[in-house]
Amino acid sequence: MPYDPLLLVQLAVGLLITGALAGVLAGLLGVGGGIVIVPVLFLLFDVLQVPQDVAMHLAVGTSLCTIVPTSISSARAHAKRGAIDVGLLKRWAPWVFAGALIGGLLSKVLNAEVLTLIFGFVALGVSLNMAIPKTLVIARDLPKNIIGGSAIPAGIGGFSALMGIGGGTLSVPILSAFSFPVHRAVATASAFGLVIAVPAVCGFIWSGLGVAGRPPVSLGYVSIPAAVLIFSMSVVTAPFGSKLAHSLNPARLKLAFALFLFLTALRMLWSFFGAS
Repeated sequence: MPYDPLLLVQLAVGLLITGALAGVLAGLLGVGGGIVIVPVLFLLFDVLQVPQDVAMHLAVGTSLCTIVPTSISSARAHAKRGAIDVGLLKRWAPWVFAGALIGGLLSKVLNAEVLTLIFGFVALGVSLNMAIPKTLVIARDLPKNIIGGSAIPAGIGGFSALMGIGGGTLSVPILSAFSFPVHRAVATASAFGLVIAVPAVCGFIWSGLGVAGRPPVSLGYVSIPAAVLIFSMSVVTAPFGSKLAHSLNPARLKLAFALFLFLTALRMLWSFFGAS
């Protein structure tokens, strides 16, 4: 269907602003910006009258696409500061990748309501945990058994893929629960974002091939114009977020993380239950 040119210009400006904010968040919180991008795209596709059963998948897939360049930019900035835990990255990356690939492929069979609920409830739970003044500490170190070595990172990859987010949303609070320094967790999570996004976006592209109701210039469940506009700004602002992360104390960093997650979760759950 034809779109009003003025509306398209306004939406493009909004996406550029979203990309700039997403980049800052990627560097600041290690979340790949998806925690902001997904709900913004969900609203955008609603304005463009994309069918509800397609809009959420398209928002998640497009968000994952933008995470690839944003995570590279953010991870490089953290790596220059020597903040990434290379050992943990090597141990967890294969399992995070496998979980993300499975999550991306599951988008073929999961409907929009399930994706919305997963996003809303997981983000809400994580935000409440991070908002607690004293972080829940389970142990002094990560478990060395199969749960700590494979199940946890695979779960992070799978749920992150279904939510359209980088690894920070789940890996930062989980690592913090095992006494991992928050700045180091955020930095390492920026690298996990790339490990998650690549296999997951491939799954969403495959799942969306031939699906009716997608906007023009879409590759599967990825809107190419929206992705380009967002990451053209996010890759520029991600290093600034990384610099900001190292200038904030851990308590303020946690509070900022929790606030963004909480507001986003409420908005997504409202979009589901409000329409029911």
